[in-house]
Amino acid sequence: MRFGRSAAPEGVQSGRRNAHGWRSRVLALSAAALALPIAAGVAAPTVALAAPISAPVHRTPAGGYDELMVPSSMGPIKVQVQWARSGGNAALLLLDGLRARDDKNAWTVDVNAPAQWANDNVTLVMPVGGQSSWYADWTQPSNLNGQKFTYKWETFLTKELPDFLANYGVARDNYAVAGLSMSGPAALRLAAFHRNQFKYAASFSGPLNWNAPGMREAIRVMMLDAGHYNVDAMAAPWSPQWLRSDPMVFAPQLRGLPMFISSANGIPGPYDHPNSAVGVFNTGNAMGIEAISFISSKSFQSRLNSLNIPATYDFPAAGTHSWQYWIDELGKARPGILAALNAG
Repeated sequence: MRFGRSAAPEGVQSGRRNAHGWRSRVLALSAAALALPIAAGVAAPTVALAAPISAPVHRTPAGGYDELMVPSSMGPIKVQVQWARSGGNAALLLLDGLRARDDKNAWTVDVNAPAQWANDNVTLVMPVGGQSSWYADWTQPSNLNGQKFTYKWETFLTKELPDFLANYGVARDNYAVAGLSMSGPAALRLAAFHRNQFKYAASFSGPLNWNAPGMREAIRVMMLDAGHYNVDAMAAPWSPQWLRSDPMVFAPQLRGLPMFISSANGIPGPYDHPNSAVGVFNTGNAMGIEAISFISSKSFQSRLNSLNIPATYDFPAAGTHSWQYWIDELGKARPGILAALNAG
Protein backbone atom coordinates (compact mmCIF):
# COMPACT_ATOMS: atom_id res chain seq x y z
CA MET A 1 0.00 0.00 0.00
CA ARG A 2 1.24 3.44 -0.94
CA PHE A 3 -0.31 6.24 1.04
CA GLY A 4 -1.57 9.31 -0.76
CA ARG A 5 -1.54 7.63 -4.16
CA SER A 6 -4.59 6.79 -6.24
CA ALA A 7 -4.93 3.05 -6.31
CA ALA A 8 -8.44 2.67 -7.67
CA PRO A 9 -10.73 4.64 -9.99
CA GLU A 10 -13.05 7.14 -8.45
CA GLY A 11 -16.69 6.24 -8.07
CA VAL A 12 -19.28 5.34 -5.56
CA GLN A 13 -18.88 1.83 -4.24
CA SER A 14 -21.56 -0.32 -2.68
CA GLY A 15 -23.01 1.04 0.55
CA ARG A 16 -21.68 -2.07 2.22
CA ARG A 17 -18.05 -1.90 1.28
CA ASN A 18 -16.95 -2.67 4.80
CA ALA A 19 -19.69 -5.26 5.19
CA HIS A 20 -19.39 -7.41 2.08
CA GLY A 21 -15.61 -7.55 2.37
CA TRP A 22 -16.04 -9.62 5.50
CA ARG A 23 -17.53 -12.62 3.68
CA SER A 24 -14.88 -15.13 4.63
CA ARG A 25 -15.01 -14.21 8.28
CA VAL A 26 -18.72 -14.20 9.12
CA LEU A 27 -18.60 -17.64 10.76
CA ALA A 28 -15.63 -16.67 12.90
CA LEU A 29 -17.27 -13.41 13.89
CA SER A 30 -20.54 -15.12 14.71
CA ALA A 31 -18.74 -17.53 17.02
CA ALA A 32 -17.15 -14.57 18.78
CA ALA A 33 -20.53 -12.90 19.16
CA LEU A 34 -21.97 -15.87 20.97
CA ALA A 35 -19.11 -15.73 23.44
CA LEU A 36 -19.35 -12.01 24.19
CA PRO A 37 -20.37 -11.25 27.79
CA ILE A 38 -23.56 -9.24 27.56
CA ALA A 39 -23.44 -8.08 31.15
CA ALA A 40 -19.98 -6.72 31.12
CA GLY A 41 -15.41 19.38 -7.62
CA VAL A 42 -12.14 17.96 -6.22
CA ALA A 43 -9.00 20.06 -6.16
CA ALA A 44 -5.56 18.63 -6.97
CA PRO A 45 -3.64 17.48 -3.88
CA THR A 46 -1.63 20.19 -2.16
CA VAL A 47 1.96 19.05 -1.65
CA ALA A 48 3.28 19.71 1.86
CA LEU A 49 6.23 22.02 2.21
CA ALA A 50 9.31 20.92 4.13
CA ALA A 51 9.26 24.10 6.24
CA PRO A 52 6.15 24.96 8.28
CA ILE A 53 3.92 27.77 7.19
CA SER A 54 4.83 30.85 9.21
CA ALA A 55 1.29 31.88 10.18
CA PRO A 56 -2.10 30.19 10.33
CA VAL A 57 -3.81 30.60 6.96
CA HIS A 58 -6.33 28.60 4.99
CA ARG A 59 -5.22 27.64 1.49
CA THR A 60 -8.83 28.00 0.39
CA PRO A 61 -11.58 30.37 1.55
CA ALA A 62 -13.40 29.32 4.70
CA GLY A 63 -15.70 26.46 3.84
CA GLY A 64 -13.56 25.33 0.90
CA TYR A 65 -12.05 21.92 0.17
CA ASP A 66 -8.47 20.68 -0.10
CA GLU A 67 -6.57 17.45 -0.49
CA LEU A 68 -3.30 17.70 1.42
CA MET A 69 -0.24 15.46 1.38
CA VAL A 70 0.88 15.37 5.02
CA PRO A 71 4.38 14.15 5.96
CA SER A 72 4.56 11.19 8.34
CA SER A 73 6.86 8.41 9.45
CA MET A 74 4.91 6.15 7.06
CA GLY A 75 5.50 8.47 4.11
CA PRO A 76 3.16 11.18 2.80
CA ILE A 77 -0.47 10.63 3.81
CA LYS A 78 -3.29 12.03 1.73
CA VAL A 79 -5.86 13.89 3.85
CA GLN A 80 -9.13 15.24 2.52
CA VAL A 81 -10.17 18.45 4.27
CA GLN A 82 -13.32 20.54 4.23
CA TRP A 83 -12.49 23.77 6.05
CA ALA A 84 -14.77 25.19 8.72
CA ARG A 85 -17.53 27.28 7.18
CA SER A 86 -16.54 30.46 9.02
CA GLY A 87 -12.86 29.75 9.51
CA GLY A 88 -13.17 28.37 13.05
CA ASN A 89 -10.46 26.32 14.72
CA ALA A 90 -12.50 23.20 15.56
CA ALA A 91 -12.01 19.89 13.71
CA LEU A 92 -13.83 16.58 13.32
CA LEU A 93 -11.61 13.62 12.47
CA LEU A 94 -13.58 11.06 10.43
CA LEU A 95 -11.94 7.63 10.32
CA ASP A 96 -12.53 4.97 7.66
CA GLY A 97 -13.39 1.28 7.89
CA LEU A 98 -11.43 -1.98 7.57
CA ARG A 99 -11.11 -1.75 3.78
CA ALA A 100 -9.97 1.86 3.67
CA ARG A 101 -8.99 2.83 0.13
CA ASP A 102 -5.81 4.54 -1.01
CA ASP A 103 -7.50 7.26 -3.07
CA LYS A 104 -10.49 8.52 -1.06
CA ASN A 105 -11.88 8.35 2.45
CA ALA A 106 -15.20 6.49 2.29
CA TRP A 107 -16.97 9.30 4.17
CA THR A 108 -16.63 11.19 0.86
CA VAL A 109 -17.39 8.23 -1.44
CA ASP A 110 -19.93 5.85 0.08
CA VAL A 111 -21.77 8.73 1.77
CA ASN A 112 -21.42 12.51 1.57
CA ALA A 113 -20.31 13.61 5.01
CA PRO A 114 -18.94 16.94 3.71
CA ALA A 115 -22.43 17.93 2.54
CA GLN A 116 -23.89 17.07 5.94
CA TRP A 117 -21.41 19.42 7.63
CA ALA A 118 -21.14 22.09 4.92
CA ASN A 119 -22.81 24.81 6.99
CA ASP A 120 -20.94 24.09 10.23
CA ASN A 121 -17.96 25.94 11.61
CA VAL A 122 -15.97 22.71 11.92
CA THR A 123 -13.16 21.48 9.68
CA LEU A 124 -13.70 17.89 8.50
CA VAL A 125 -10.41 15.96 8.49
CA MET A 126 -10.61 12.70 6.54
CA PRO A 127 -7.36 10.69 6.28
CA VAL A 128 -6.95 8.35 3.33
CA GLY A 129 -5.53 4.83 3.68
CA GLY A 130 -4.95 2.63 6.70
CA GLN A 131 -6.53 -0.61 5.54
CA SER A 132 -6.77 -3.09 8.45
CA SER A 133 -4.68 -0.75 10.61
CA TRP A 134 -7.19 -0.14 13.43
CA TYR A 135 -5.49 3.30 13.37
CA ALA A 136 -2.90 1.97 15.81
CA ASP A 137 0.88 2.11 16.18
CA TRP A 138 2.02 -1.39 15.20
CA THR A 139 5.07 -3.19 16.56
CA GLN A 140 6.38 -4.19 13.09
CA PRO A 141 5.38 -4.35 9.42
CA SER A 142 2.87 -7.02 8.48
CA ASN A 143 4.90 -10.05 7.36
CA LEU A 144 2.11 -11.74 5.41
CA ASN A 145 1.72 -9.18 2.65
CA GLY A 146 5.22 -7.74 2.21
CA GLN A 147 4.46 -4.44 3.91
CA LYS A 148 7.60 -2.26 3.73
CA PHE A 149 6.91 0.02 6.69
CA THR A 150 5.32 -0.14 10.11
CA TYR A 151 1.89 1.34 10.63
CA LYS A 152 2.12 4.32 12.99
CA TRP A 153 -1.38 5.70 12.66
CA GLU A 154 -1.89 6.79 16.25
CA THR A 155 1.28 8.85 16.05
CA PHE A 156 0.11 10.37 12.78
CA LEU A 157 -3.38 11.24 13.98
CA THR A 158 -2.33 12.66 17.35
CA LYS A 159 0.97 14.38 16.55
CA GLU A 160 2.03 14.67 12.92
CA LEU A 161 -1.38 15.57 11.48
CA PRO A 162 -2.52 18.05 14.17
CA ASP A 163 0.91 19.70 14.09
CA PHE A 164 0.58 20.10 10.33
CA LEU A 165 -3.00 21.39 10.43
CA ALA A 166 -2.13 23.87 13.16
CA ASN A 167 -0.36 25.80 10.43
CA TYR A 168 -3.76 26.23 8.78
CA GLY A 169 -5.51 27.54 11.86
CA VAL A 170 -6.86 24.24 13.24
CA ALA A 171 -6.38 24.09 17.01
CA ARG A 172 -4.46 21.09 18.33
CA ASP A 173 -6.79 20.87 21.32
CA ASN A 174 -10.24 21.22 19.76
CA TYR A 175 -10.91 17.93 17.94
CA ALA A 176 -13.74 15.45 17.90
CA VAL A 177 -13.24 11.97 16.43
CA ALA A 178 -15.76 9.55 14.93
CA GLY A 179 -15.33 6.08 13.48
CA LEU A 180 -17.37 3.16 12.20
CA SER A 181 -16.75 -0.57 12.39
CA MET A 182 -12.92 -0.94 12.59
CA SER A 183 -12.47 2.71 13.50
CA GLY A 184 -15.15 2.79 16.21
CA PRO A 185 -12.84 1.39 18.91
CA ALA A 186 -9.99 3.41 17.40
CA ALA A 187 -11.93 6.66 17.87
CA LEU A 188 -12.50 5.84 21.53
CA ARG A 189 -8.86 4.81 22.04
CA LEU A 190 -7.46 7.97 20.49
CA ALA A 191 -9.69 10.11 22.69
CA ALA A 192 -8.96 8.07 25.83
CA PHE A 193 -5.19 8.40 25.53
CA HIS A 194 -5.05 11.92 24.05
CA ARG A 195 -7.53 13.87 26.12
CA ASN A 196 -5.70 17.14 25.48
CA GLN A 197 -6.59 16.82 21.80
CA PHE A 198 -10.07 15.32 21.73
CA LYS A 199 -13.23 16.74 23.28
CA TYR A 200 -15.69 14.20 21.87
CA ALA A 201 -15.65 10.63 20.50
CA ALA A 202 -18.21 8.57 18.58
CA SER A 203 -18.32 4.88 17.69
CA PHE A 204 -20.79 3.55 15.13
CA SER A 205 -21.14 -0.27 14.93
CA GLY A 206 -17.72 -0.80 16.47
CA PRO A 207 -16.41 -4.05 18.02
CA LEU A 208 -15.89 -2.72 21.54
CA ASN A 209 -14.95 -5.89 23.46
CA TRP A 210 -11.62 -7.16 22.15
CA ASN A 211 -10.95 -9.70 24.87
CA ALA A 212 -14.18 -11.61 24.53
CA PRO A 213 -13.50 -15.30 23.85
CA GLY A 214 -12.75 -15.81 20.18
CA MET A 215 -12.56 -12.12 19.30
CA ARG A 216 -8.83 -11.99 18.63
CA GLU A 217 -9.12 -14.82 16.10
CA ALA A 218 -12.15 -13.17 14.57
CA ILE A 219 -10.11 -9.99 14.14
CA ARG A 220 -7.32 -12.12 12.65
CA VAL A 221 -9.70 -13.47 10.01
CA MET A 222 -10.99 -9.96 9.23
CA MET A 223 -7.49 -8.61 8.66
CA LEU A 224 -6.38 -11.55 6.54
CA ASP A 225 -9.41 -11.03 4.34
CA ALA A 226 -8.78 -7.27 4.09
CA GLY A 227 -5.28 -7.03 2.63
CA HIS A 228 -3.60 -10.10 4.21
CA TYR A 229 -2.55 -8.16 7.29
CA ASN A 230 -1.24 -10.05 10.31
CA VAL A 231 -2.80 -9.11 13.64
CA ASP A 232 0.35 -10.34 15.46
CA ALA A 233 2.33 -7.55 13.77
CA MET A 234 -0.03 -5.06 15.34
CA ALA A 235 0.19 -6.44 18.88
CA ALA A 236 1.32 -9.72 20.39
CA PRO A 237 -1.42 -11.90 21.89
CA TRP A 238 -2.66 -10.51 25.21
CA SER A 239 0.28 -8.12 25.41
CA PRO A 240 0.01 -4.71 27.09
CA GLN A 241 -0.34 -3.18 23.63
CA TRP A 242 -3.27 -5.50 22.83
CA LEU A 243 -4.96 -4.68 26.13
CA ARG A 244 -4.42 -0.98 25.46
CA SER A 245 -6.55 -1.35 22.31
CA ASP A 246 -9.54 -2.88 24.10
CA PRO A 247 -12.23 -0.32 24.99
CA MET A 248 -13.36 -2.50 27.87
CA VAL A 249 -9.89 -2.11 29.41
CA PHE A 250 -9.29 1.60 28.80
CA ALA A 251 -12.88 2.56 29.60
CA PRO A 252 -11.97 4.30 32.90
CA GLN A 253 -9.88 6.79 30.92
CA LEU A 254 -13.01 7.98 29.11
CA ARG A 255 -14.47 9.54 32.24
CA GLY A 256 -15.62 13.09 31.58
CA LEU A 257 -15.48 12.73 27.78
CA PRO A 258 -18.73 13.28 25.86
CA MET A 259 -19.37 10.14 23.79
CA PHE A 260 -21.86 8.76 21.28
CA ILE A 261 -22.12 4.95 21.02
CA SER A 262 -24.44 3.32 18.51
CA SER A 263 -25.19 0.06 16.74
CA ALA A 264 -28.22 -1.42 15.08
CA ASN A 265 -29.13 -5.06 15.72
CA GLY A 266 -28.75 -6.56 12.24
CA ILE A 267 -32.43 -6.70 11.36
CA PRO A 268 -32.82 -5.35 7.79
CA GLY A 269 -33.99 -1.77 7.80
CA PRO A 270 -35.01 1.00 5.40
CA TYR A 271 -31.74 0.94 3.43
CA ASP A 272 -31.68 -2.82 2.83
CA HIS A 273 -33.23 -3.71 -0.53
CA PRO A 274 -31.26 -6.58 -2.08
CA ASN A 275 -32.43 -7.34 -5.61
CA SER A 276 -30.02 -10.10 -6.62
CA ALA A 277 -28.43 -13.24 -5.23
CA VAL A 278 -25.25 -11.29 -4.51
CA GLY A 279 -27.25 -8.57 -2.81
CA VAL A 280 -29.00 -11.10 -0.61
CA PHE A 281 -25.65 -12.66 0.32
CA ASN A 282 -24.12 -9.28 1.16
CA THR A 283 -27.14 -8.28 3.21
CA GLY A 284 -26.86 -11.53 5.14
CA ASN A 285 -23.23 -10.74 5.94
CA ALA A 286 -24.14 -7.20 6.98
CA MET A 287 -26.84 -8.57 9.25
CA GLY A 288 -24.44 -10.94 11.03
CA ILE A 289 -21.68 -8.38 11.48
CA GLU A 290 -24.07 -5.76 12.83
CA ALA A 291 -25.50 -8.26 15.31
CA ILE A 292 -21.98 -8.80 16.62
CA SER A 293 -21.42 -5.04 16.83
CA PHE A 294 -24.69 -4.70 18.71
CA ILE A 295 -23.79 -7.28 21.36
CA SER A 296 -20.32 -5.76 21.70
CA SER A 297 -21.64 -2.22 22.02
CA LYS A 298 -24.23 -3.28 24.60
CA SER A 299 -21.46 -4.96 26.59
CA PHE A 300 -19.49 -1.72 26.45
CA GLN A 301 -22.55 0.18 27.66
CA SER A 302 -22.70 -2.15 30.66
CA ARG A 303 -19.01 -1.53 31.31
CA LEU A 304 -19.44 2.25 31.28
CA ASN A 305 -22.51 1.99 33.48
CA SER A 306 -20.54 -0.05 36.01
CA LEU A 307 -18.03 2.81 36.15
CA ASN A 308 -20.74 5.48 36.35
CA ILE A 309 -19.44 7.02 33.13
CA PRO A 310 -22.26 8.59 31.08
CA ALA A 311 -22.53 8.48 27.30
CA THR A 312 -25.17 9.01 24.65
CA TYR A 313 -26.42 5.72 23.13
CA ASP A 314 -28.49 4.96 20.06
CA PHE A 315 -29.60 1.41 19.28
CA PRO A 316 -32.02 1.59 16.35
CA ALA A 317 -34.71 -1.08 16.08
CA ALA A 318 -33.43 -2.13 12.65
CA GLY A 319 -30.34 -1.70 10.50
CA THR A 320 -27.37 -3.58 9.09
CA HIS A 321 -23.62 -2.99 8.82
CA SER A 322 -23.72 -0.44 6.02
CA TRP A 323 -22.91 3.16 5.21
CA GLN A 324 -26.33 4.76 4.96
CA TYR A 325 -26.98 3.88 8.58
CA TRP A 326 -23.62 5.34 9.63
CA ILE A 327 -24.20 8.71 7.98
CA ASP A 328 -27.52 8.83 9.83
CA GLU A 329 -25.73 8.12 13.12
CA LEU A 330 -23.16 10.82 12.38
CA GLY A 331 -26.06 13.24 11.94
CA LYS A 332 -27.46 12.20 15.32
CA ALA A 333 -24.07 12.79 16.95
CA ARG A 334 -23.67 16.18 15.27
CA PRO A 335 -25.36 18.38 17.96
CA GLY A 336 -23.17 16.89 20.68
CA ILE A 337 -20.05 17.34 18.59
CA LEU A 338 -20.83 20.98 17.85
CA ALA A 339 -21.50 21.67 21.52
CA ALA A 340 -18.30 19.96 22.70
CA LEU A 341 -16.22 21.91 20.18
CA ASN A 342 -18.00 25.18 20.96
CA ALA A 343 -18.77 25.41 17.25
CA GLY A 344 -22.54 25.63 17.33
